[in-house]
Order: sequence, then structure tokens, then C-alpha cells
Amino acid sequence: MSRQTHRFPVTVYYEDTDMGGIVYHANYLRYIERARSDYVRQLGNDQNAMRESGIVWVVRKIEAEYLATAKFEDELVVETDVHEVSGVRLTMVQVVRRGDTEIFRATVMAVCMNKDGRPVRLPAEIRASLQ
Repeated sequence: MSRQTHRFPVTVYYEDTDMGGIVYHANYLRYIERARSDYVRQLGNDQNAMRESGIVWVVRKIEAEYLATAKFEDELVVETDVHEVSGVRLTMVQVVRRGDTEIFRATVMAVCMNKDGRPVRLPAEIRASLQ
């Protein structure tokens, strides 16, 4: 699909690291979550309005690869690309880079759910903004 890659800068803070000074593995999930939230906000998706209408985004599946380490004060960029949009799911590939070095890669499948926890179709305006 021909969409523009979304880029989101991240600075590694001391609190992001473990005793060895390396980014703790779970923090990459936080970085990519922030990037996804920023991306859908830039597309005009108001997640608060969605929630008030009874629909929320949830992650259904993540496949993650840790390829290299990041350390305190590294300047990283999270790149997000939409891979697939269907009636009920959105699949994105997210890559965390330090300069030209790819250090983390994830494929993330997100769906929308209603207040009863049941999957619902992605709102038409969201599908349209992603295609």
C-alpha cells in the first residue's frame, strides 16, 4: 500500500534502561504505542471521542524482534507503516531505528472493540484515512 511512513522521535531516558544501561525490552512496546497514538491522532482520529461513543482501539497481536540494543541518551525514531487495512483490523509494521541501524521491529495488529469487549468494524472514516 502506498502511504507515507510516519516518523516519531524518542529520546532514551535513564528510567528507560536496566542496570546495564540498556533499554529494558518492554519499553520498546511503549515507544511503538506512543508512535501509533501519534499517527492516528495526526490522521484525525479522536480516540477520546471514539471512547465516548463506546469504541476503543486494542492490540490483538504483536510479533516483535529485538535486533540491537539502545542505551541511555540515544536518539531513536519509530517508523510506522500501515501494512493492511480490513473491515475489522489494522496491521502496521513498526521499526525503531538509531540512525540507520534498525534495532527493533514489530508487526502489530489492532482492532476496535465496543464497551462489551466485542470486536466491531473499523469506523469508515478511519478506514478511509488509512487507504
